[in-house]
Amino acid sequence: MKLSVLDQSVIRKGETASISFMQTLELAKLSEELGYTRFWVAEHHNTSGIAGTSPEILISHIAANTSTIRIGSGGVLLPQYSPYKVAENFKLLETLYPNRIDLGIGRSPGGSPATRLALTDSLRKSMNEFPRQISDLQGYLDDSIPDSHPYHNVKAYPVSDGSPELWILGVTHRGARLSAEKGTAFTFGHFINPENGMRAMETYRENFQPSISLKTPKTNVCIFVICAPTQERAEEIAISQDIWLLSVEKGLDTHILPVHEANNVKLNKKDKERIVENRRRMVIGTPKKVREEIIQLRDYYKTEEFMIINNTYDFQEKLQTYKLLAEQFL
Repeated sequence: MKLSVLDQSVIRKGETASISFMQTLELAKLSEELGYTRFWVAEHHNTSGIAGTSPEILISHIAANTSTIRIGSGGVLLPQYSPYKVAENFKLLETLYPNRIDLGIGRSPGGSPATRLALTDSLRKSMNEFPRQISDLQGYLDDSIPDSHPYHNVKAYPVSDGSPELWILGVTHRGARLSAEKGTAFTFGHFINPENGMRAMETYRENFQPSISLKTPKTNVCIFVICAPTQERAEEIAISQDIWLLSVEKGLDTHILPVHEANNVKLNKKDKERIVENRRRMVIGTPKKVREEIIQLRDYYKTEEFMIINNTYDFQEKLQTYKLLAEQFL
C-alpha cells in the first residue's frame, strides 16, 4: 500500500504562520525519509488558522528542500483562475523539479461569496465552467489545444520533457465522473464527506476514458488519521481536531487549541452530535487498530493509496502518527 500526506499548514494557538510553514516542511522531509509517495499542500483563503493560501509557492519551497518525494497541490481552486496561468505555474514547477510535481485541482469556490469575488477581481465566473476549464488546462499542459479553440495559438511555457500529474479532487460521484471523462487521476475526500464514497470510486472506474497523460484509472483516498501508542491517548489527542473542525464549520477562529483548552470548550447537544458525526471522517487509535481500519477502507474503496491528514495540536504527536503508520505499511 502507498501512503501520502495532505497538509493544510494549520496554525496552532500561540504560534505563527511562519512556524506553521516550518512545520509543514519538517513533515515533508520526514515523509520523504519514511517512504511516503507524495506530499500535497492545500489552498485556503480568508481563514485565520490556515496559513496555506498559495500552494504553488509552497510547493516550490518544499520541493527545493526535498529530493525524491512527489510534491503537489490538494488542490488549486481552478474556478477562480485562468487555466492558462495555472498551466504555466505548474509547467515551471515541473521544469524545476522534473517528474516530481502533482497538480491537484478542486471545484471549491474558495470561501464566502465576497472572498471568491476578491479572488476573481470582481469577475462573476460561473462554477459551471469547471469542465471546460479542465479541458483547457489539459490542452495547455499537453500542448493539445485544438485548432478550433480561440487561443489555439497561445502556448504555455516553459517547455519541459514531462508534465505535472493531473488529479481532480472530489467528494461526490459527479466529481468522479468528470475526472473519469477527462482521463485524470481522482482523489476522493473521505476526510471531507465519507458519504457515497463507494459510488464515487465505482463511477470513476466504470467511466474512465484514457487521455494523453493517463491511460488507466488512478486513485487515492484522503482520510484524517490520529495514531498513538494507546487508544486512550489517541482519543485525548483527537479532541483538539474535533474542536477545530467545529470552529471551521461555524466560521469561527480556526487556530488549533491545545488539548486541555479544547476539553474546556462548552459544547451544546448539537455540537456533541456533530463531533460524533465528524468522527466518521477519521481513523483514531493504536497502530494495530489504525492498520485494520485502513485495510478495511482499502478493500471498501478498492484503492492502493491513502493520503493522510492530521490537524491536531501537538506537532510532535502529529509526527508520531506518520511514523507509526510508516511502521505498519511502509
